[in-house]
Amino acid sequence: MKNITLSADEKLIEAARERARAEHTTLNEQFRRWLVDYTRRQERMQRYDEVVESLRGKVRVGRKLTRDEMNER
Repeated sequence: MKNITLSADEKLIEAARERARAEHTTLNEQFRRWLVDYTRRQERMQRYDEVVESLRGKVRVGRKLTRDEMNER
């Protein structure tokens, strides 16, 4: 694992540490989770686009809904 140095507002860092403690984790662990999510976001969006494209033309909505049906809760 490689160490890095980050800079941020001191109050934000302390607030983040408090939240991490409340969640029984560390700021370091939360950063690692964020980093994984951040780097995989583009990959997830690409897979989403592929799924939507593969469904194009295969899904049928059926009849057009009335205004009352669209607003029904």
